[in-house]
Amino acid sequence: MSSWAAVLFRRDLRLSVRVGGSALVGVLFFLAVVTVIPFGVGPDLNLLSRIGPAILWIGALLATLLGLDRLFQADREDGTLDLMLMAGRPLELLVLIKCLAHWVATGLPLVIAAPLLGIFLNLDPVATGSVTLTLLVGTPALTLIGAIGAALTVSLRRGGLLLAVLVIPLAIPVLIFGVSAADAAIHDPVPFLTPFLILCSLSLIAAVIGPLAAAAALRFAGD
Repeated sequence: MSSWAAVLFRRDLRLSVRVGGSALVGVLFFLAVVTVIPFGVGPDLNLLSRIGPAILWIGALLATLLGLDRLFQADREDGTLDLMLMAGRPLELLVLIKCLAHWVATGLPLVIAAPLLGIFLNLDPVATGSVTLTLLVGTPALTLIGAIGAALTVSLRRGGLLLAVLVIPLAIPVLIFGVSAADAAIHDPVPFLTPFLILCSLSLIAAVIGPLAAAAALRFAGD
């Protein structure tokens, strides 16, 4: 099982990087969001440092949505998804591996870019570290939740807008506790642990529910 799982992971990782340059596009979009908002807010550095964690999290959420519509659609178009359904492999595990490869290609670059982009928002080292840590823990949940929307819209040729409508409401709790944990670390380190542990719990819950729900939607689409 480990051999075919590793092959599938490497395949999806290469496709995520090559097809449309998902990793680069996500980071560029993340950069665009973070650099444009300060122009609208104004030159108030105190205000920027106060809302900086929220800006980084919103940018990460929107950047994550960019490549989700291709998570299963490309495999459906070339027949790979049908072969996966007939191969007898656990579809839930296949979905989990594809989500992991997608996160490594698109979500992890956002986490790596967050400390650099925190400079634009006048974040101090503690704030930058807390935001980066919450993004590292929370962005997998965004990918796993997005996999549900991607599976539900896999049969639609232009399902990107519908996918965003489906995913954003489900991702709101992750966004709330991610920003809450970062804000808590900035103002008082003591309450940081509670929202951070809830954020970790949301990622673990998404790791269980996401593949199950996405696999059920893919089976329904295959029928």
